[in-house]
Amino acid sequence: MTSYRVPAYAQFNFLIDLGTEEASGPHGGFQEVSSLSKIKGLNKSTDITLKRGVIASGALEDWLDQIRQGHQSAERTVTITQQDEEHNTLVTWKLLRARIIKHTSGPLNAKGTDVAMEELVIAYERLELE
Repeated sequence: MTSYRVPAYAQFNFLIDLGTEEASGPHGGFQEVSSLSKIKGLNKSTDITLKRGVIASGALEDWLDQIRQGHQSAERTVTITQQDEEHNTLVTWKLLRARIIKHTSGPLNAKGTDVAMEELVIAYERLELE
């Protein structure tokens, strides 16, 4: 009998790749993205807010450690992919020179290795559409 395995983060329409050098993503999924904007002609940092999701704890913790230690490599290229109900890619955004500025975790749960997120706010300097 063939078993069907639900893809990781299948219940989320926004997948995120945290731009790690070790392993490509997606590293998590979110239900809502807000404040995504592109300011034409300005080299100004702006923020994006991702809400209600889960993220691979290792990838997140590594990035947060780099930020806490003040490493230049703490800035990454983050990729966010929006999918439709059949998990086909609709649009992909690349956030260049991105850095976590806030994260709010949900309740702790010992049943999995992912971190439940209420909110993740990422600052970025440039936005590219694919």
